[in-house]
Amino acid sequence: MKKVIITVVGKDTVGIIAKVCTYLANNRINILDISQTIVSGYFNMMMIVDFAESAKPFDDASAELEQVGKEIGVVVKCQLEDIFDSMHRI
Repeated sequence: MKKVIITVVGKDTVGIIAKVCTYLANNRINILDISQTIVSGYFNMMMIVDFAESAKPFDDASAELEQVGKEIGVVVKCQLEDIFDSMHRI
């Protein structure tokens, strides 16, 4: 399993989850866990996904997800689980 943390943040609009999840499904990236909330009109989502069966390398998929985010007006960031854990260790 190759776990990746994906965060999506921005002004709430229709279709954010659909666009991101459609991209993931089309590239065989499995969603393991997902949490989303909307606070005062701002959308925030955090996903843990498995890239092991991905049709694309991590760097390519990450760049394409960032582009999907730009198209819908949100910021999408992807981090490998190991890097995410290292950055958030005290």
